[in-house]
Amino acid sequence: MKLISWNVNGLRACVRKGFMDYFNTVQADIFCVQEIKLQEGQIELDMPGYYQYWNYAERKGYSGTAVFTKYEPIDVLYGLGEAPSQSEGRIITLEYEHFYLVTVYTPNSQRDLARLDVRLEWEDAFYKHIQNLDKKKPVILCGDMNVAHKEIDIRNYKTNYGNSGFTDAERSKMTRLLNAGFIDTLRHFHPDETDIYTWWSYMKTVRERNIGWRIDYFIVSERLRDNLENAAAHPHIFGSDHCPIELDIDLPVG
Repeated sequence: MKLISWNVNGLRACVRKGFMDYFNTVQADIFCVQEIKLQEGQIELDMPGYYQYWNYAERKGYSGTAVFTKYEPIDVLYGLGEAPSQSEGRIITLEYEHFYLVTVYTPNSQRDLARLDVRLEWEDAFYKHIQNLDKKKPVILCGDMNVAHKEIDIRNYKTNYGNSGFTDAERSKMTRLLNAGFIDTLRHFHPDETDIYTWWSYMKTVRERNIGWRIDYFIVSERLRDNLENAAAHPHIFGSDHCPIELDIDLPVG
């Protein structure tokens, strides 16, 4: 089974930049997108053979997530109940017979950390949600988690200490999740490889020089370790300030 996750930074804009060409070429079994920045009825995508699930933010042109899947899930859950970011369309959970699929767009704590408290509160609710799912069946989690976990995950880590996405508080939330029985799949296959990033600033030549951050992840329950086949980032795919990431896993859907 091939899964793709991509923060498209505005799906309509990404479509104009070739999103559907990539979608049709990659032929993922499940394709997750974050930061769609649109409302219902603002786009129609021709995806024969795929079920489409959308979680729109109430605020126009902001946040939002979607999942395009070849396999109809048993159930679909939108949001995190009473979490403060519920109205921002940040999470979709699909239940299948053998696993849960969760796509997430974690709140950004903002440049001046004005939203750090909201971010950390959301993290706690999200952690509880993932743990509750994992008690029932294994979880495949993907999306833009807005944190570079380790120094290896950011080019200029020394000058970015304490900045949004690289605070001790945010990084510790990722550590807590992984220590609770989950695997960062890319580091499973590439534990020491440097210069693997998934987001780059739009500043001139930054992406060309690969001055980036790895803030997009596929994370799975520990008991899926033996099912993992490959995990990768695809920085050669443009259309957003993020690149797509991929997980290949030997796991039945039905």
